[in-house]
Amino acid sequence: MLLKRLPVAAKLTAIAATALLIGACSSGPKIYINQDPAADLGSFKTFGFEDQLGTDRDDGSRSLESQYLMAAAKEQMQLRGYRYTEDNPDLSINFYIQTKEKIRSTSTPTAGGYYGYRGGYYGAYGGYETTVQQYTEGTVTIDLINLETDQLVWEGTAVGRITQKVLENLEASATQVVAEIFVKYPTQQGGGPAYAPPKEK
Repeated sequence: MLLKRLPVAAKLTAIAATALLIGACSSGPKIYINQDPAADLGSFKTFGFEDQLGTDRDDGSRSLESQYLMAAAKEQMQLRGYRYTEDNPDLSINFYIQTKEKIRSTSTPTAGGYYGYRGGYYGAYGGYETTVQQYTEGTVTIDLINLETDQLVWEGTAVGRITQKVLENLEASATQVVAEIFVKYPTQQGGGPAYAPPKEK
């Protein structure tokens, strides 16, 4: 059963589907979470995937990006105690992706001579240099749907800048961004504290 959604305005291309900014800044992508307050996420036991994912190709076939995201989400759900099944799961997982072209401009003061630092005190000669940068922002969203009610119960979204570095490592990027999203998942299967990833040594 598919959760109905409005069509994405600009579907992410195959090359950039999972290429969110992961390592280009210390904070990683921005993560946003929405949850149905009435849903007890710990009460669900099993999970699967939608027959047609939002990241699949237009002809319905599985894309590499879908496969990478599925493998990463499966690992994260199992770490939290959920069991994968293709036979009538409690939860179904779907993925959506989108890109947007953005422009950022920055202005920095320029002052002539060796004594430009005193521009704050005197009317030093010089001006401002403006730099305009165009970049691509990518969004990956993971949906968890209660198949009994066909209702969305949890949604995690990562937003970040696409870089050449992650374009060259799509599988690793997908694994990492899914892990980043699931850090915000609030519980384990059966209830109890949220899963805490082991700290890197």
